[in-house]
Amino acid sequence: MKKILSLLIVISASVATVQAQHSKHHPKDSSKIANTPEVKKDWSKEDLNKRPADHFVMQFGYDGWTGTPDSVRTTGFGRHFNFYVMIDKPMKTNPHISLAYGGGIGSSNIYFDHVNVNLAGTGSTLPFTDASTSGNHFKKMKLTTIFLELPAEIRYYEHPENKTTGWKASVGVKLGLLLKSYTKGKDLQDASGNSIYGSSYIEKVSVNRFLNPYKASVTARVGYGFVSLHGDFNVLGVVKSGAGPTLNNYSIGVSLGGL
Repeated sequence: MKKILSLLIVISASVATVQAQHSKHHPKDSSKIANTPEVKKDWSKEDLNKRPADHFVMQFGYDGWTGTPDSVRTTGFGRHFNFYVMIDKPMKTNPHISLAYGGGIGSSNIYFDHVNVNLAGTGSTLPFTDASTSGNHFKKMKLTTIFLELPAEIRYYEHPENKTTGWKASVGVKLGLLLKSYTKGKDLQDASGNSIYGSSYIEKVSVNRFLNPYKASVTARVGYGFVSLHGDFNVLGVVKSGAGPTLNNYSIGVSLGGL
């Protein structure tokens, strides 16, 4: 212990000596420092074309619906997976701010708790049928929607010259066009819960008639380095107006790349 203390004393004394000598040769002029104007960085002289590219954005995480009535019981971990190719255009006068836009595919999967969703229904509204009163029903059911999406956002970078470091944030919008929707039911059971065709039986139904063919979401992201958290809210209903309850989709998840 005495040896360690002695060593620390010697190191401290050496550092103090070096600092004293440095101050002697380079005295501080406090008045000069106080009067020195702050020099702004001239971004026009910076070559930002060499900064790391981040054209690809992958997103995954939780999906849910707002406004679900008692007849539309969702369950489990609804999830999304999105993939976009985006172009980033920094402002010439302030490259901390940039405009990004692009296109890609977004998917959403919503799972139901003993509720049959009949996309092939012949009525004017999308049937959400309680499995406990419908006789035959599926033990598991999900609704999948796949959209062609066009995201656009305003981005902020802490370090414009190297986007893979520092804090980042963005706000924007995302427009979408429905490409495909389908339900997937697994293990058809009778009213008593007995499997009719076996637990491996799967039935898919793909009809877009009841669902809103358009999507308009407000988006936000914040992150550090290569990873960020994102949130989306679709202001247009999942179901067409008059074809069922007013349901809005929201997403919370992780984004890789792009911001």
